[in-house]
Amino acid sequence: MSITTLGGTPGTGLDARNGAGARSPLFEPARLGPLRLANRLVMAPMTRNRAGATGVPEPIMATYYAQRATAGLIIAEATTPNAVGATYPNIPAIHDDRHVAGWRRVTDAVREAGGQMFLQLQHGGRVGHPETSGIHPVAPSPVPLPGTIFTPSGHRESVVPREMTEKDIRATVADFAAAARRAVDAGFAGVEVHSANGYLLHQFLSSATNRRTDGYGGTVDNRIRFTVEVVRAVAEAVGPERVGVRLSPGVTANAMEEDDVDAVYPALVGALRDLGLAYLHLVFADPDAPLFRTLRAAWPGTLIANPALPWPGPLPADGGRAAGERLLAAGADLIALGRSFLANPDLVARLRTGAPLNPIRDAHLMYVGGETGYTDYPALG
Repeated sequence: MSITTLGGTPGTGLDARNGAGARSPLFEPARLGPLRLANRLVMAPMTRNRAGATGVPEPIMATYYAQRATAGLIIAEATTPNAVGATYPNIPAIHDDRHVAGWRRVTDAVREAGGQMFLQLQHGGRVGHPETSGIHPVAPSPVPLPGTIFTPSGHRESVVPREMTEKDIRATVADFAAAARRAVDAGFAGVEVHSANGYLLHQFLSSATNRRTDGYGGTVDNRIRFTVEVVRAVAEAVGPERVGVRLSPGVTANAMEEDDVDAVYPALVGALRDLGLAYLHLVFADPDAPLFRTLRAAWPGTLIANPALPWPGPLPADGGRAAGERLLAAGADLIALGRSFLANPDLVARLRTGAPLNPIRDAHLMYVGGETGYTDYPALG
């Protein structure tokens, strides 16, 4: 799937440096396959822990996403395709009819507000706990997450995951495909397969967490096999034009270690490039990094880039606008921002006019529930 600019020459937006008059491609309309995007800004998926205990999206989630519907595209937060894939308390799921009905309320609200959404599908792998899911976590190999993990009763020591059998792998691939069908039934325009940030698919990619000796471990081709099989199954289930994939080369979230990113990620992108997918989404993208340039050159379709902004630590005053513009100049097609959208429901208007951004309330990012730091961030005027 390719992306095209609508309405003329690139560079018709306003400039946050002076509030008006200058141009930015961030604010241009574009197309993502059949979707008409109002701008090139994407709300990145961010876990906020506001679903019910059984994974059913709560009504407050519809309010939260509808507030941010001026984004060109919203990628809704990580959602588990099966029970064993649950990561933390109160994350959403998409593996039964109750989940579909809950998400339908969200997509209806966003559509009525003029927005459009994809849903991110995420299996936690070793990033899970029996106190949260009621099931012992599984992973490519019995390599535990170092330290503790948050559960309904607070932080607990992580457990050693059970190594997945080939039967488990086949069942998980099928669960991803079924979850994608349910997401479309729930009103999403498509799904994003999460193969990043230290969760199950990413765990298969790394030799530090994947110590298998069968056809899913060892060589680069074997370690990318699970992600490729999941993406292919999802594309077959709902159509490749409805499917994106998220990668995070070298990102150390959830204690990930990777020592061969220059071999793994070109091979993975090469295996996915001819499937006709909606997009490739790169986390912490750096336009000056050789691997970014390699992957951009290898990927024939739409590239969503998430700028490498300070983490942890405060965001730049412009919320990542300048970094996003640099990535567009380096070949990205769309720019995904996370925390900036979290604290600014009207982020597009603020960036377009140069208005100041709301500060982020770090104490209310996750695990706390309720409106505070979620739906109570003020909009302009």
